[in-house]
Amino acid sequence: MRPSRRARAAGLEADYIVVGAGSSGAAVAARLSEDPSVSVLLLEAGGPDTALELHVPAAFKKLFRSAYDWNYDTVPQPALEDRTVYWPRGKTLGGSSSLNAMMWVRGFAADYDEWADAAGPAWSWRSLLPYFRRVERTEPAKGGAAGDGSAEPTHGTDGAQAVQHQRDPRPQTAAFLAAAAELGHPVTVANLPEGQGFSQTMVSQSRGARVSTADAYLRPARRRRNLRIVTGAHVRRVTFAEAGGGIGEAHATGVYVDIGGVTRHATARREVILCGGAINTPQLLMLSGIGPAAHLTEHGITVIVDAPGVGSNLQDHLVAGLAPAAKGGTLFTAESRQQLARYLSGRRGMLTSNVAEAYGFVRTAAADRTGMPAGLPDVEIIFAPAPYVGEGLVPLPGEGLTVGAILLRPRSRGTIRLASSDPYAKPLIDPAYLSDPDGIDAATMRAGLAECERLIATDALGAVTTGGWIQPAGGDRMTPEERAELSLRRYSHTLYHPVGTARMGAGPDAVVDPSLRVRGVTGLRVADASVMPTLIRGHTNAPAIVIGEVAADLIRQN
Repeated sequence: MRPSRRARAAGLEADYIVVGAGSSGAAVAARLSEDPSVSVLLLEAGGPDTALELHVPAAFKKLFRSAYDWNYDTVPQPALEDRTVYWPRGKTLGGSSSLNAMMWVRGFAADYDEWADAAGPAWSWRSLLPYFRRVERTEPAKGGAAGDGSAEPTHGTDGAQAVQHQRDPRPQTAAFLAAAAELGHPVTVANLPEGQGFSQTMVSQSRGARVSTADAYLRPARRRRNLRIVTGAHVRRVTFAEAGGGIGEAHATGVYVDIGGVTRHATARREVILCGGAINTPQLLMLSGIGPAAHLTEHGITVIVDAPGVGSNLQDHLVAGLAPAAKGGTLFTAESRQQLARYLSGRRGMLTSNVAEAYGFVRTAAADRTGMPAGLPDVEIIFAPAPYVGEGLVPLPGEGLTVGAILLRPRSRGTIRLASSDPYAKPLIDPAYLSDPDGIDAATMRAGLAECERLIATDALGAVTTGGWIQPAGGDRMTPEERAELSLRRYSHTLYHPVGTARMGAGPDAVVDPSLRVRGVTGLRVADASVMPTLIRGHTNAPAIVIGEVAADLIRQN
């Protein structure tokens, strides 16, 4: 289809259209536009990343349920007292990298080798390590609890994405690491490919301020004449040329996009690349006619490709935290005038905190029941010098800490499904938490929470806590098992790491092939966390950016 004169005049045609300016999309658009012979149109549904809270690390909770958030909730979860769970997702330049807790946790080499088993050797740890190093620009941050903060050999030093150790951690973070050592856990540098123990958090910051992918990739690239970035651009669906000779030969020609209340057709001369993430990408694929045929027909959508895997295989990290009361000096006073002045004058103090200042990996007895290879963890322990309660939607209730257990490799699988064919209707998100029939997910979480109890009971953390409890309330009158069960069922929430809903693989049942091309059509790729076949033992922002880098190389090689 030839673009109309109006579309050409509006600049809504390009060689490549990238949908979503988040962790992956910003990297894809910036890298493709390095070639001056091609043009790139980047469409972002949210607005510019102008709010101060987007750049002050400890202020990220203020972005929840704001204009910068897609503001999603799951369907009720039977295993969690039929609660809905709040799922924030970034809706601005930088996407969720502008909204997240900035933790730079790559995961383990074995996680990526598992991707390679599904999608080929290009996705192995050995193949992806150069990409991690290409992405990272590790900066020193003196005075941290994990040493002098110098760049470790495993990290890159001259990439686009600034990464540093916590610049000004709370003293309770050192106490937490001392507690881990007291229990015999190794305290190591961050991001070892194996043998990773407990560490102070590395964060995507520079000089104490957040560095989103909008900062790292788009700001340096936006002066290029061949890159156009359009915000407030809500993509309704992908468009296709008529199938020449039968279904399955459709070619992506562009997208219908709403800009300023007007629907326009943006046309792509070469490819459309979807980078909306594990929720929005499968939603857009289904709205465009690619998904489970019966589900699409139910909503009156013409089926272009019957792809049952679209929206399936949803995985997420569930976290359940215990919050003991603390003696003082936590992030409870981070919003004081004194701390604001420290931040504005020198980017120091509590407002530089990402809140989750340390973490560690442990293997519980439940791992042996699953046949998990020796030496790999099934639980991450996360620490915050603040009581992170109410899914982050309420003010800090007092001086306290959080020691939480994260289910690293859930056996449960959920879905993303359409609520309707309206592109503005929120999709139905069902992570199916703790739904595995053998109950290993719940058993693993209980074992993780038992380790949290042991850490809280150490002399090191006992020196900074009071013996009381903020969450669960009245915890001093409960047994550790009762505290764990209540924390798991009533207070657990997402760690914000949904993946897998357009998984890559070598087999025909995968949504995208190892080159990230959507099966059954041409001219359409996916490059975001939805292509991850399995959830890593880490955090998803770093690998999502790497996926964007790999996608750009794959496209340029084409």
